[in-house]
Amino acid sequence: MGIFKRFRDLTMAAINDMLDKAEDPVKMLNQFLRDMEADIQEAEIAVAKQIAIEKKFKAQYEEAEEMVQKREQQAVKALEAGNEDLARRALQDKKEHQTRFDEMKKQYETAKGNADRLRAQLAEMKDEFGKMKNKKDLLVARAEAARAQKHINQAMSGFGTDNAAKGFDRMSEKVLQLEAEAEASNELRSKDRTLDDELSALGKDDGVEDELAALKAKIASKNQP
Repeated sequence: MGIFKRFRDLTMAAINDMLDKAEDPVKMLNQFLRDMEADIQEAEIAVAKQIAIEKKFKAQYEEAEEMVQKREQQAVKALEAGNEDLARRALQDKKEHQTRFDEMKKQYETAKGNADRLRAQLAEMKDEFGKMKNKKDLLVARAEAARAQKHINQAMSGFGTDNAAKGFDRMSEKVLQLEAEAEASNELRSKDRTLDDELSALGKDDGVEDELAALKAKIASKNQP
């Protein structure tokens, strides 16, 4: 396919190599597309120059063609006027313009063929660039999804791990220790009660004894004949 096919092959190899080495595929893809755009701009300049050459040869061969026709008409008029020498000189100049016409026409056809080929290859290049842009969008979406999944996986990696389980066990032991210390302190407090505290407790009446005595008296009265 020529230079543009080689360009496409090289760029495909380059993108694969960059993606293999890149730490950030998204940035590298964007840079790669910018490089492609720059290459396309250079290619457009080259095509424009070739088109200018095509137009130049076309203008030259058309000018030569006009002179051929003009000199032939002038030769006819010179003969009609009886001036054979002038007609001969007109035909001689016509021959020179004919030679120039043949050469410029040949050059034009070659230039046009080159320009047409470059136009087609440039169009293919732009089409390939469009495909790359679409592919980039897909790769960017995949990269973002992969990043999100990676972050979620990293965040969830601590859930249920041995470290977390050991941490919970440690806290459970601390709670048990605090409860044991609280119970022990309560027992110590009970042992530290003074004689006055115990005697005071004996003297406290919560009304249960009175209620018990009342129930006994009620039952005794029912059992009397």
